[in-house]
Amino acid sequence: MTIWTDLTGIDYAVRHIDVGGLRTRALQAGDGEAIIFLHGTSGHLEAFVRNFPAHAAGYACHAIDMIGHGYTDGPGEPYRIPRYVEHVLGYLDACGIDRAHFVGESLGGWVAGRLAADHPDRVGRLTLVAPGGTVADPAVMERIKTSTRAAVAADDVGLTRKRLHLLMHDPAASVSEELVDVRHAIYHRPAFVKAIDDLLCLQEIENRREDLLTPEQMGRITAPTLIVWGAQNPFGDVPEAHRMNASIPGSRLEIFGECGHWPQHEHADRFNALNLAFLAEERA
Repeated sequence: MTIWTDLTGIDYAVRHIDVGGLRTRALQAGDGEAIIFLHGTSGHLEAFVRNFPAHAAGYACHAIDMIGHGYTDGPGEPYRIPRYVEHVLGYLDACGIDRAHFVGESLGGWVAGRLAADHPDRVGRLTLVAPGGTVADPAVMERIKTSTRAAVAADDVGLTRKRLHLLMHDPAASVSEELVDVRHAIYHRPAFVKAIDDLLCLQEIENRREDLLTPEQMGRITAPTLIVWGAQNPFGDVPEAHRMNASIPGSRLEIFGECGHWPQHEHADRFNALNLAFLAEERA
């Protein structure tokens, strides 16, 4: 069993798209309205392989490596939220997509939320999966920074495995050795190692405070919004999810029990059914 076995039965392609001069890796499958899947800090598009078959049956699915992540080029400057948003908009333009639904996990939810607030005409429906960016918690920021730096600095696959295990409520059931190997290879790309300070800049309090997704910004989100949260999310307590729910007009909150920071992966079947029903509401 490999992570790519999850894609068996569908036609898909891994492509590299020129987005404003940045070579951007994307997994694409399906036809119909576009869905853009955005991963978390130090993550990559493989975070969504368990979601593609169900969604690609009715939608054109795009999972991208965001700037400086996975196998996408970095911009040579700190990766701040406006720059992430600019890159995602550039990807839409490069692919001829006027408007898309978004599924953003962690950092990806932060980016998608900011994009929805500032560019409402580009967003259909918005699914925020354990989204970050509404608070600056020094303990959480230090945990992300320390665990990521350790895994990148040492050629010890055990540290990469530990970093992935941190995301899950049940690592034994959710983290395959291939997923560890994929992330380990990414973490030790020379370009990734060289730019680790740029990638982790949002774990510095000054940068994070400036880029936070504020209640005012969330209040400007007009896209129908679904928030999915893990009850055992190591990077944010459940009250944080409730505050976000209260800030985004008309949003809906679903909390998954026995779940960490990757609900879309740990409980893929439940997430897929929930999200597809949410997306279908627009078509009813």
